[in-house]
Amino acid sequence: MEFVTYEVKGQVGTITINRPKALNALNSAVLDELNEAFDSVDLNEVRCLILTGAGEKSFVAGADIGEMSTLSKAEGEAFGKKGNDLFLKIESFPIPVIAAVNGFALGGGCEISLSCDFRICSENAIFGQPEVGLGITPGFGGTQRLARAVGTGMAKQMIYGARNIKAAEALRIGLVNQVVALEELIPTVEKIAAGIAKNAPIAVRNCKKAINEGIDKDIASAVAIEEKLFGDCFETEDQRYGMEFFLDKNKEKVKEPFKNK
Repeated sequence: MEFVTYEVKGQVGTITINRPKALNALNSAVLDELNEAFDSVDLNEVRCLILTGAGEKSFVAGADIGEMSTLSKAEGEAFGKKGNDLFLKIESFPIPVIAAVNGFALGGGCEISLSCDFRICSENAIFGQPEVGLGITPGFGGTQRLARAVGTGMAKQMIYGARNIKAAEALRIGLVNQVVALEELIPTVEKIAAGIAKNAPIAVRNCKKAINEGIDKDIASAVAIEEKLFGDCFETEDQRYGMEFFLDKNKEKVKEPFKNK
């Protein structure tokens, strides 16, 4: 792939958008390669993913304005669908995906970070949806996921005003979970991802599914989803082993990795 790299260390995979001269802007080719990268993840091997951008200036500076500038209405809608299909895939990806936001996360960059499970950013990160200043709306889910992440009032203020925010404000409003120095970003996220990866993978996947599927439902429907996924964990090797180890009062067993079975 020309614009996307994928590497695996242990049980953690890292997908990097590698178009630094264009500040990692998303054009059709990048979207296609990202789709290919996610399809290539071996879910039997990898238990957590990191998504980041190449370089020290930008996570993703946005969608490629040069490509968008000549689109017709139909082409614009199709481009939006292309991005949305990919971001829905990321959002519903079976294993957790953490956004390591290193610099600009504007427009499509903010939107792709929102499709991840959560965001850790560097001190130089800047988030925003500047589309109305270009005569368009957010097109890759920004009007929907930003409102769900930070509340409708804050989302409307940011989107209507095309207002960018720095890392400290992103933390204050709950858009990101943690802010760290740029040089500590990847080590920090790798540590978080490794901590997730060592837990029972079937359980982690079911937790993600329960949260994603239940979040917009009424509480009775939501807990019914949880009950089913809770039950699905039983009779697995991971559940039996995890509980046997916990109940071993003498702790004679050495803690072994979960098997994803």
